[in-house]
Amino acid sequence: MTPLDIKNKVKQILTEHLEAKQLRKTSERFAILDEIYSMQGHFDIETLYVHMKNKKYQVSRATLYNTVEVLLECNLIIKHQFGKNQALFEKAYMYRQHDHLICQDCEHVFEFCDPRLQQIQQMAGEILKFDIERHSLTLYGKCQGVQKNGKCSHGFKPINKG
Repeated sequence: MTPLDIKNKVKQILTEHLEAKQLRKTSERFAILDEIYSMQGHFDIETLYVHMKNKKYQVSRATLYNTVEVLLECNLIIKHQFGKNQALFEKAYMYRQHDHLICQDCEHVFEFCDPRLQQIQQMAGEILKFDIERHSLTLYGKCQGVQKNGKCSHGFKPINKG
């Protein structure tokens, strides 16, 4: 599927969800969905708000929070809580299963995919007669660049912890 095909499909899914729940189909909701599916990687609501304001969208934080809840309900985005108070989100439709590495210095989220994890998941499900729908694996550590010289080799700013 092309990015345009994906955007059209997620718009259709949102439309059907709003109709089923008898919720209003507002232009703001669809603009938020389009913006999310134009972004790369993880995002928080404040970053999304600033991003949309910079593009001259007239959207409130309340509308963003409410729309994010609707998008979670219809499985168009996934919410992550990586051990901090702030939630991060990412697109869910047509995106491959992956896991996460979190740098404890710069707090950057790195994604990785290892087919062996899928094999373990399948084997565990077979042995325990369990239908596994999804999994989540998050590993915490420090980027090697930060460990060596106090700067992140990935270009991310280390967090001042004291």
